Amino acid sequence: MALATVRRILISETVDPCCKQILQENGIAVTEKQNLSKDELIDEMKGYEGLIVRSATKVTADVINAAENLKIIGRAGTGVDNVDVEAATKKGIIVMNTPSGNTTSAAELTCGMIVSLSRQIPQAVMSMKAGNWDRKKFMGAELYGKTLGIVGLGRIGKEVAIRMQSFGMKTVGYDPIIPPEVSATFGVEQMSLERLWPLCDYITVHTPLMPSTTGLLNDESFAKCRKGVKVINCARGGIIDEGALLRALESGQCGGAGLDVFIDEPPKDWSLVNHPGVVSCPHLGANTKEAQIRCGRDIATQIVEMLQGKSLIGTVNAQVLTAAIAPESRPWIKLGEALGSVAKACAGQVKSQVQITALGQSLKNAAGYLSAAVVVGLLKDGSKSAVNLVNALPLAKEAGVTVCCVHHSDAAPMLAQRACAVEISANGVSHKVVGSVQGDVPVLLELNGGLFRHPVPLTGNLIFFKALASPQLVPSVAGVLAAAGLQVELFSTSAAIAGEQWCSVGVSSLLGDLNTLKVHVKEALQLSL
Repeated sequence: MALATVRRILISETVDPCCKQILQENGIAVTEKQNLSKDELIDEMKGYEGLIVRSATKVTADVINAAENLKIIGRAGTGVDNVDVEAATKKGIIVMNTPSGNTTSAAELTCGMIVSLSRQIPQAVMSMKAGNWDRKKFMGAELYGKTLGIVGLGRIGKEVAIRMQSFGMKTVGYDPIIPPEVSATFGVEQMSLERLWPLCDYITVHTPLMPSTTGLLNDESFAKCRKGVKVINCARGGIIDEGALLRALESGQCGGAGLDVFIDEPPKDWSLVNHPGVVSCPHLGANTKEAQIRCGRDIATQIVEMLQGKSLIGTVNAQVLTAAIAPESRPWIKLGEALGSVAKACAGQVKSQVQITALGQSLKNAAGYLSAAVVVGLLKDGSKSAVNLVNALPLAKEAGVTVCCVHHSDAAPMLAQRACAVEISANGVSHKVVGSVQGDVPVLLELNGGLFRHPVPLTGNLIFFKALASPQLVPSVAGVLAAAGLQVELFSTSAAIAGEQWCSVGVSSLLGDLNTLKVHVKEALQLSL
């Protein structure tokens, strides 16, 4: 299932030529314009559905909000620190990166930093270039038998561990997401940060920059470290508190630092760079020919495969879409949207509490995209922003919709092997709608307890009403519809409960005044799908 339509893409930084070639071969027009100011980027973006950046372009909320047609932002590299993901998500724009594009390059640079710190290689090189032969000054230390602490055990952290184990280093680590049994398979013993700090001779960080990791190594944590610990940051500037690091270096608590990244790039304060114990680079982690080719190729391929409905890789704000991209999911997404619209018509308002259940074993992985689709149906025509699967749940909160429960059950309703149930509550009144898919057509199975004898196709103009089952009901309703000039295209009824039943009528157009029908029935609602 294709998730978006993209005809034109702007590449705002230098990316390997293979990126442009892959996109063009797949029918996408590509424009390359570098070194754009913020205002120039805002003006330029109005004509594009896609934007590809590296790390220099700042894709701020202002840029995103001005890009009326933008559907996707691709970051040719890891991390998306330069993209306002929240603003993009609210506008329904997919943000993706290339999670493995620079893994090897960043890992190798980290290992190079560790070796350089252990033997003071850069300092010795500069000394010799200055005409000195000073062997005693550059006494080093072996890596063999030393302990390396790795904070962040994703792709890069894992590769660093494997490489440094070949030097005979013991590797320990911390990661709040990777299970300890997984890191054990590549030789890293996991432990808490409180245990890790005092054990390590070297510490390297490989985490994204977020509130929980900003200043992770600070005055307090440095004080807990082994005296003379050496630290490396080839991830993101700010994970190590630069002021705390300088103080630790000057006091001897830190014995050296390898820095490829800084809070400000280039640095505004060069105190760390100029410190004799610091080995520094101008953000070279992904600066290899191989990484640039890989990142350019990966981002182009990911975009093309997403547009073709083949796969969804590297998305950072639309994980719910991963299961939705399969072709068989498309009618279920339509069902979710239709059930959301029916539920809203029942409740008579958007502000509500909603519970969504995916029923049937084959829908085990569908609860996420079904919930987003239901919310799309709830918010459609009532939101200031265009609603899609990317921004549905964030916009729901703003609209007063509380999705209080989303879950899956293997139990399926009597009339189908799999189904989606939506329960909506507003002003103390609850409604329940249950639907399924038959022959790729979304159908309604149940409305507020009434099981339809024949499933109702959720398409076109529909009128639902609840009334006492009586011989006079059909003629009365038919008279109202005829007087309004409506043609009946479909009619279905539910089984009677306590003498009452729900009826569904497919009509050529909706009633101009639903009250003309309400005088003959107990409840009535109508909608177009």
